[in-house]
Amino acid sequence: MNQYTGKTQEEAIAAAAADKNCKAEDLTWFVKEEKKGLLGIGGSVTVEAYCADDIKEFFFNYIGTFFTDIDQDIEVGIEERDGGYLVRLNAENNAVLIGKMGKTLAALNTVIRCAVNNEFRKRIDVLIDVNDYKEDRYRKVRALAKRTAKEVLRTHVDAALDPMPNDERKAIHRTLNDWEHITTQSEGEGRDRHICIRYSEESNPAKQDETEESSSETASEE
Repeated sequence: MNQYTGKTQEEAIAAAAADKNCKAEDLTWFVKEEKKGLLGIGGSVTVEAYCADDIKEFFFNYIGTFFTDIDQDIEVGIEERDGGYLVRLNAENNAVLIGKMGKTLAALNTVIRCAVNNEFRKRIDVLIDVNDYKEDRYRKVRALAKRTAKEVLRTHVDAALDPMPNDERKAIHRTLNDWEHITTQSEGEGRDRHICIRYSEESNPAKQDETEESSSETASEE
């Protein structure tokens, strides 16, 4: 991240906004160093600041370097979505990038997610997709969740789904979050972590907290 220094914090942030050609409110910043002057004279504040364009540039550079090192051409497209970033990749052999049951793509998501979070010192929501594989997976798991929830409502018998990655489990939590008499909960550890869809006598049962779900995955999947 770039550093900017001013006599005050506001001055340093204004310098960052001017350099990045954006509004101050579009910046994320951290105080790097603060020096106190004598009798209030000569003090300064140094901040590290970045904006959305910096995050996008990081993705382009990191992914470009990664695939250059393995001697593979790659097309990269980035779009902002729901407060996060969707990074679309396209290569000569997309099947290799996806891997068996999407495991290579899942590993790629973990590596890039960790890299961007470390660089900007913040949890940044990012999804790496190849040939719309993840978008297709989300459609399938949402459909599976709805079919299973309907069966649970009919029989009052709880159901456990097969293990799946964190992002697909979150898609199911969101899909069933507003369903009456249905709760979802993730169980198991690591690769065995899966969702259980349960019937609840309550008309509006407590729902799975997506923030808690994300936090519980940090150690095991990131």
